[in-house]
Amino acid sequence: MAVTKLHPVPAPLVVHLIYRLDFGGLETLLVDCINHMPPERYRHAIVCLTDYTAFADKITAPNVELFALHKQPGLGLDMHVKLFKLLRRLRPAVLHTYNFACAEYAAPAWAAGVPVRIHAEHGRDASDPQGLNRKHNFLRRALVPFIDRYVPVSHDLARWLKQVVRIPAARCELIMNGVDTERFAPDLPAAATPWANEPFVIGTVGRLQDVKDQATLIEAFALLCAARPAMRAQLRLAIVGDGPLRARLEQKAQDAGVADLVWFPGARNDIPELMRSFDLFALSSIAEGTPVTLLEAMACGLPVVATAVGGIPEVVQDGVNGALVPASNPQALAEALGRYVDERARVAQHGAAARSNIERHYSVAAMVGAYTALYDQLCNTKTTPREITQPCAES
Repeated sequence: MAVTKLHPVPAPLVVHLIYRLDFGGLETLLVDCINHMPPERYRHAIVCLTDYTAFADKITAPNVELFALHKQPGLGLDMHVKLFKLLRRLRPAVLHTYNFACAEYAAPAWAAGVPVRIHAEHGRDASDPQGLNRKHNFLRRALVPFIDRYVPVSHDLARWLKQVVRIPAARCELIMNGVDTERFAPDLPAAATPWANEPFVIGTVGRLQDVKDQATLIEAFALLCAARPAMRAQLRLAIVGDGPLRARLEQKAQDAGVADLVWFPGARNDIPELMRSFDLFALSSIAEGTPVTLLEAMACGLPVVATAVGGIPEVVQDGVNGALVPASNPQALAEALGRYVDERARVAQHGAAARSNIERHYSVAAMVGAYTALYDQLCNTKTTPREITQPCAES
C-alpha cells in the first residue's frame, strides 16, 4: 500500500509595503514586529516603494525577502502595475501598508487577489500636521472598500480617522506602539560620547526633517545656555539621526553660538546605549502619532520634555514623567528643559515614572500580540488554505 507524504502547509505570508526602509521610528516598529512574531505563525516580506538601506540588517527573522520598486518622484502610476505583478507572484494572505504614501496601493492589491488588506496610520506630515487636507482625506475615504482595517497607533489618530476623515468605526482598530523593554532599559552600559567631565546631556533621536523641528530644539538649547551662563560648560545637546536638514541644522547651531556644545553623530545602530548616555530626552516635533523614540527613551528611564502634539500627551504625563510644551515655541521648551537642569532630583523621579509607564502599557510583546491577533481574525474570515499557500503564475 502506497504511503502519501503530507507536506507541511507554509505559514501565511504578510507583505509589508513601506515608502523606504531607513533609520526611523516607523521602520523600527516594522522590524520589531517581524523579529518578534513567531515564524510558524506568519512569514514576512517587505516591499519598499523606493529603496532600502543598511537598516535592513536589523531584520533577524529567517527568510524575510526584501524588494525595492525604485519609485521616482511624482505620481508613478507604473508602480501600481509593478506591485500588482509582484503580489500575483508572491500570493500573500495580507498586504500591510504604512502611512498615506502607501495607502493607494490597497487597490492594486485587491485587484491582485490579496485577501486581507490592512493600512496603518503612524502620524501626519509636517505639511498637514492636523490632517485636514481635503484631497488626502477624500482619497482615504475612497479607499475604504479596498481596506479591511485602518490601524491608528494613538487615540489621537483614532479620533482623527473617525471624526475628521470619517472612516467607519468598524474599520478602525487601535494598536498602540511598543518597544523592546529588555534592550531599552536603564542600568545597562552606555555609549561613549565625545565629552568629558560628565556634562548634563539633553538628547533627541529622529530623522532630521521638518516634522521633527530640531531647529526649535537648537534655538531652545541656545536660550537655555544664555539663561544659565555659569552652567554653560556643563550643558550638551545630542541630535542623533540623519536626513535632508542636517547641514541646515549644523549651521543653525553655529549661528546660535552653541556649535561647540551640540553633537551630530548621524544615524546610529547603538540607540539604546546612546540613550543611556543622556540625562534628559527632548522631542520638538510639530506632528506625531506615538513616537517610537519617545517610548524608547522612557523605557531607558529618561524623563521627557516634548511638544503636546498627536499621541504624545497620551504617553507623557506633565509633571509626572516629563513635561509638555506647545509646538514651535523655543522659549517654552527652554524653560521646561531648565527645570530639569536646575532640579536633578526631578530627573531621577520622573525617569523612574517614565520607565514604569512603558512597562505597563507599551511593551513590544503587547504590540506584536495585537497585530498577530488582527492577522488571525481577518485571515480566518477572508482566506482559505488554498488561497494563502498556492503560488500564482506571474502576470
